[in-house]
Amino acid sequence: MEGTGGKHGQDESPEISLRPLDLSDIDDFMVWAADDKVSRFCTWDTYTSKEAGIDFIKNTVIPHPWFKAICLDNKAIGAISVSANNGGNRCRGELGYVLASMYWGKGIATKAVKMVASTIFKEWPHLERVEALVDVENGGSQRVLEKAGFQREGLLRKFRIVKGSTRDRVIYSLLSIDPQS
Repeated sequence: MEGTGGKHGQDESPEISLRPLDLSDIDDFMVWAADDKVSRFCTWDTYTSKEAGIDFIKNTVIPHPWFKAICLDNKAIGAISVSANNGGNRCRGELGYVLASMYWGKGIATKAVKMVASTIFKEWPHLERVEALVDVENGGSQRVLEKAGFQREGLLRKFRIVKGSTRDRVIYSLLSIDPQS
């Protein structure tokens, strides 16, 4: 088992939960959103002000249909979301997640992704597929998805411009008919 150190001990799996992220989480949000290591592979730039974080939570997070805080002892240490598609793509949702760097390598992101995978197809029965697009250099996130049961489908070359650079993405998917671990 992966340990977390600190109060949870070396041999315990961290107890995490998912809940709505709200304005009261702004200080915790800023821990990861203001960290260049965390935002390196994200499509958003590192947050430099609490006001920008509040604006994001108010205008993007709260109205989002499926955006949750990843919590350890009810403290928001990251976030995870599934974004819906419309029209002919409504059978697909896109998974995104972020975790404060101090919690990397402890199995927390994998556990959060598994939690989403075990519930999202029930909550959104129209979904048949959840996909995730990961920067080709983000090996940690690729391992998270693989451990959570997602299948690597391929490389999307020169797929997206991120922070001024055209980046390759690896696409992963989980289908509603796939076994959930």
